[in-house]
Amino acid sequence: MSFSVIVGASSVGTATANLLASRGQQVKLVTRRGTGPVHPLIERVAADATDPEWLTAVSQGASAIYCCASPTYDRWPTDWPPLFEAIMIAAERTGAVLASYSMLYGYGPVKGVVSEDTPLVATHPKLGVRADLWREALGRHQAGRLKLTEIRSSDHIQPNSLFALALAKPLLEGKRVISPVPIDVPRSWTSVNDSAKLLVTVAQDPQAWGKAWHVPTNAPMTARQLLDRLAQLNGLPAPKVIVLPYAGLWVSGLFMPMLKELRTTYYRFDRPFLIDSRRAAETFGLVPEPIDAALRESAQMLRASS
Repeated sequence: MSFSVIVGASSVGTATANLLASRGQQVKLVTRRGTGPVHPLIERVAADATDPEWLTAVSQGASAIYCCASPTYDRWPTDWPPLFEAIMIAAERTGAVLASYSMLYGYGPVKGVVSEDTPLVATHPKLGVRADLWREALGRHQAGRLKLTEIRSSDHIQPNSLFALALAKPLLEGKRVISPVPIDVPRSWTSVNDSAKLLVTVAQDPQAWGKAWHVPTNAPMTARQLLDRLAQLNGLPAPKVIVLPYAGLWVSGLFMPMLKELRTTYYRFDRPFLIDSRRAAETFGLVPEPIDAALRESAQMLRASS
């Protein structure tokens, strides 16, 4: 019986493992500490996935290797290259499809709606590293060395996203909501379940290989609209949100590493940042999960983890 290897128990890695298991498929979930969801069909493996020899051995017989790793932003330039190189080597040696999850950072600051045809022109080292690795993997795919596909999503609604941690969590806990970024600019929001669904779909469909796909995503909303709707669904009044000015974010970043990283990606919040996901929706017949369903799940997960 074939199985899948998932590298990383990120929100997407966890959702992908659960989705595959729910369909009766065996999964090897590789993380440094052997973490991840508990399920009879999910084998949690503690290992260093940057070791190509080990990763190749554990992936023998796999139909797909899903790259769902999530190094911290400050370590992207150092952690991503050896990790992705090991995954590419394992895919080359085993014949498994390399299905990679990514986001929109590789496009850099753009004007207008972002589609799969938008050039990957990010120049900042932390933003461009995934684009560089995609180009390297695509070259190997085109040379017949491996089978590759990639999906890209906008920010997720569910944990462990910025929306969930910075806005939804304090709201549900009855605390003051302080946003490190503007919240009145329209932007695209993706459900993590839609990311998992598309990732599995493209891994199993040869017509998807050699291409990048945007995750089917609902119509744009502001973060304030999203937060107000979350409040309504949970019987709470609309919150009064304190929005940090950029100067406040910059100073806070001196003491909080995550806020420091937001300086680099601030362009994704101070202007409309919209995704065109029609290609995947039309090609594979997928529709995005309703916003309310994603918000309810986010609230449930946040309460369970508190």
